Amino acid sequence: MTVPDATVNIARIPVPNPGSALLNFAIDAEACVACLACVRTCPTDAIAVAGEAPLLQIVDELCIRCGQCFAACPHDAVRVGGEIGRALAAAARGDGVLILSPEAAAHFYPATPEQVVNACYEAGFRTVTRGVIGDELVAAEYLRLWEEEAWGTMIRSTDPVVVDTIRARYPELIPYLAPVAIPAVAEARYLKARQGSHFPVIYAGISPPARSPDLHAAITFADLEELFRARGVSVLSQPGYFHRVPEERRRHLSAAGGMPLAMLEEFRHTTGRFRVIRGLDGLAALARAVSVDRLELGFVDMLSYERALDHPLSGPKEELYWRRALLASTEPPRSRIPVVDSTVVASVGAVFAIKPRAIEPDPQVVGTFLDAIGLGPNGRPWDCGACGFATCRRFAEVAALGRATLRQCTPYQERRADEARSAAAVDVLTGLSTYRVLRDRLTYEIERSKRSNERFAVMFLDLDRFKQVNDTYGHEAGNDILRGVAAEVRHAVRASDVAARYGGDEFVVILTRTDLAGAARVGEALRAGIEGVGRRLGYPAGVITVSVGLAEFDPKQTSEHDLLVAADRALYRAKASGRNLVA
Repeated sequence: MTVPDATVNIARIPVPNPGSALLNFAIDAEACVACLACVRTCPTDAIAVAGEAPLLQIVDELCIRCGQCFAACPHDAVRVGGEIGRALAAAARGDGVLILSPEAAAHFYPATPEQVVNACYEAGFRTVTRGVIGDELVAAEYLRLWEEEAWGTMIRSTDPVVVDTIRARYPELIPYLAPVAIPAVAEARYLKARQGSHFPVIYAGISPPARSPDLHAAITFADLEELFRARGVSVLSQPGYFHRVPEERRRHLSAAGGMPLAMLEEFRHTTGRFRVIRGLDGLAALARAVSVDRLELGFVDMLSYERALDHPLSGPKEELYWRRALLASTEPPRSRIPVVDSTVVASVGAVFAIKPRAIEPDPQVVGTFLDAIGLGPNGRPWDCGACGFATCRRFAEVAALGRATLRQCTPYQERRADEARSAAAVDVLTGLSTYRVLRDRLTYEIERSKRSNERFAVMFLDLDRFKQVNDTYGHEAGNDILRGVAAEVRHAVRASDVAARYGGDEFVVILTRTDLAGAARVGEALRAGIEGVGRRLGYPAGVITVSVGLAEFDPKQTSEHDLLVAADRALYRAKASGRNLVA
């Protein structure tokens, strides 16, 4: 069976387009050891595997930037970076507006939030906001929708990872997404409406929208640290108080992430119109309930993680509760009055387009890969997950698209290794054992004989004048003779014996638990049988004959001699005595 080449070129990681405001996930080839931890954890099969090494790459159009590969990699080979060049240029010009996500307090600790904001101003940003206004705008819109009765199911749309996954894999859920922008986008629109659309808005945080023309650039907190270094700014050297009048930091309507407190309060008393789903695994059941079962689920509070601080880019899992406590301690008291300027008109609506469907693999190619993988001992697909995919079929589909290789498949590789070992153990022409197997088995039999005090014999066979036969009748005829002789040898020996092709027209047989007299009887039977092979193949009498040399191993002997050498010497005595003899 021919397996398709699994090392076809895979999609290159594209450079973000201007205005796309996306984080770039990439795999450092120097640090990567191809352990496939990222492949196993990626929910969208966006990690492509190719090459002999193999080489892992992230396919940008499939990546939803959930960060799971970043957390799963034990070798720190996943690199995450934003558009730091555009952010640095905006800071250098002095016209950049920075939306600084509140989670910065945990990242820059022990620096205080005041020191971080002061450092942003010193780096050159014109305005620094804390992401609160976006949450407030989105919360107000959710409250308005909550009070309407016309909807049966509405899915929270503040999580870019959830939105991007729905657009790519569950388009049937797009009509049920709340038509509300992500808080960062809503705040960017508000800031442009208030200060002017010509000011570039930069977002610094953990989970920015994948693509938005409203944001000039998106960067991580690590990128912001790099920007500070490039601008010669030290965060810890900043004063511990705001040296400029700070932008609004207090909340009125919202909780972190843009949910209204009023909705959360109602959720505590009733679940009829409010459901909570955490993790992308819940999307399949949600799609089934809405599009197939036609259920009205009310408001679905859907997030890829519990909170922003749970995101893998926030830091180690074991520090989660420390981050939460730190962020809570920096939260200012809640405002009793609205904090959004009502005179500023900015849209918070959103329209979610369906992503182009991914290229479907050729079913025939998928079938070829499944045939190559084979079935498990129970007759069912292996589905062992060692390749990084949940099922063999999913692996075959990705492999058919050139984003996976059979080198990832453990059952396939084990079978290949078994076949290689078998090929090394079996002579291709005759089907007998190879010289390597012969030497290993001979060593084993000598040790076994010493322990059990049982003798065994070795028989050396060499076809007489075989070169003349080849020269007269041709090499293909000679191959037929060798195959016939091998079949006769197999027929004459027991299953516990070992018959091997020594090389050319020479064969060796190990006769276990057999003395020299017994070996002589077997040798004579083989000599006569091989003469019969020549007659059956149509050669004149006496053309195909064999000489046989015997040697015996006696464990009681104090000196060990090479049995093969002794059998070879006996063989030459048979040749010297006229050939077609046993000696």
